[in-house]
Amino acid sequence: MDAYHILVIILSSLLGLFLVLSIIAVVMVVRLIKSLRLIVAKGEQLVDAAEEIGNTFRHNAGAAALVKMLLSFITSSYKSKRK
Repeated sequence: MDAYHILVIILSSLLGLFLVLSIIAVVMVVRLIKSLRLIVAKGEQLVDAAEEIGNTFRHNAGAAALVKMLLSFITSSYKSKRK
């Protein structure tokens, strides 16, 4: 066996090892991407829910201010009638 054959064997072995490691790395990256997609989907649901809550508060804020104003008006008119 000369140096050429030894070099071919070493390079072939390293290439095979590199291919196996790269296949494992690709599989792990694909799994990571799938789990990231699930996390992003749950995050989008959370943001949608928070936006919905914000819209509800914004919608009800006007009604709450109106009720507070009416209550203060009724209270002040009741106090003025009482005197």
